[in-house]
Amino acid sequence: MSPDGPPASEQKFSALLSLLKESGSALLAFSGGVDSSFLLKAMQLSGMKVLAVTALSDTMPADDYDSAVAFAKAEGVEHIVIRSSELDNEEFTRNAPDRCFHCKDGLFGRLTAIARERGFMHVFDGSNADDLSDYRPGRKAAAAHQVRSPLAESGFSKAEIRERSRELGLATWDRPSSPCLSSRFPYGQRITIAALKRVEAAESFIKTFGIHEVRVRDHGETARIEVGEEDFRTFLDPGTRRLVAEKLRSLGYSFISVDLEGYRTGSMNRVLDQRKN
Repeated sequence: MSPDGPPASEQKFSALLSLLKESGSALLAFSGGVDSSFLLKAMQLSGMKVLAVTALSDTMPADDYDSAVAFAKAEGVEHIVIRSSELDNEEFTRNAPDRCFHCKDGLFGRLTAIARERGFMHVFDGSNADDLSDYRPGRKAAAAHQVRSPLAESGFSKAEIRERSRELGLATWDRPSSPCLSSRFPYGQRITIAALKRVEAAESFIKTFGIHEVRVRDHGETARIEVGEEDFRTFLDPGTRRLVAEKLRSLGYSFISVDLEGYRTGSMNRVLDQRKN
């Protein structure tokens, strides 16, 4: 330890643990991703009473569900799974820019009811400080239901969460981000179970070529593939391109493209920025 005290990262983590301990008990909306897994571990370390709840949905990639179940079991945390029903909500399936609000509004309503029934004082989610600067209509739903985000409150960025997760030995530390599958569709394009399954199948196939972070943006007849620039070379191989094209055509896409700008989070939100200008 330096004469000036512990490093800033250690101070921030200690502050998070103190915040959690003071909270007493909480139900965590647990997706099994990097952020919620880190928060769940921190909740355990704080000594507070914890219940992890995972919402199983057609918009959730199967790998994410498996990861959530495995992580909670390995950590010995009380974990329950509920079935999410956002596809029954017309406000969600019509896919307006506020789509995420309607999903989270229903989910947080159910979680607060479970927390109340089970005697938990708070409901937490895994939003981090970076999320506060992005377009996240789900944040309005969190505020409406008084759902707290301890990682954001403590100023933890995604990079800091990954680094601290690595130090804690969490297998999720380098897990790729995996947002809801509905984020693959342009606003206004209706979301259906068939469309969600098609996107998931396309992304799963592309990952078999060693590409860990991929988004297949579904524009009806066209699949627009986003991967990191370091993975562009994979698509330079004629055999790979043929296999990917054949697979995606078998899923119903007539046109398959690779986005030259590469993977970036929230690319579908670009149209919202253009409308403002």
